[in-house]
This record gives sequence, C-alpha cells and structure tokens, in this order.
Amino acid sequence: MKDGINMKRSVSFPVTLVTILLIVYVVLLVTGWSPVLTGTLFVLSPFLVIWMVYRVIRYDTYHGKELNDDEWGYADKKKEDLNMF
Repeated sequence: MKDGINMKRSVSFPVTLVTILLIVYVVLLVTGWSPVLTGTLFVLSPFLVIWMVYRVIRYDTYHGKELNDDEWGYADKKKEDLNMF
C-alpha cells in the first residue's frame, strides 16, 4: 500500500486503460490502419467496460452528501416540480 492507495484495488487504472483503448479504437477506426486490431478492440470492448464498471462500483468510495429519508435525489429540483409523481 502506497500513500493509502491499494494499487490492486485502484479504480484509476481500469478507467485510464479503458479510456486509452477507446481513443486507440477510434483513431484506428477513422484511419483504417489495422482492421484486425480494430475488430479485436471492438470484440473486447464490452468485457473491458463491464470490468471497469465492476471495479468502480466494487472498490470506489462515495464522498458526497448522504440523503435524509425525506430528501429527493436531485439537488436542483423539488420532487413536486417534476410533475411525475
């Protein structure tokens, strides 16, 4: 553990990796440079995104304000103003 961050459970690595692979995929798609690599990234992308989402949900912590029982989930709107309930 370095500086209080466990690198095995860090969420910055999956997010950074998947973002870089997305950028590489788009560049390859636009340039048409390597159809095989583009196809491989396309096939792997759902698994990489699921892995990234799992890591964020499982290991990241929420630092925001917790809602009370009578509070609505939107900070800028009242529940009555939405005209849906």
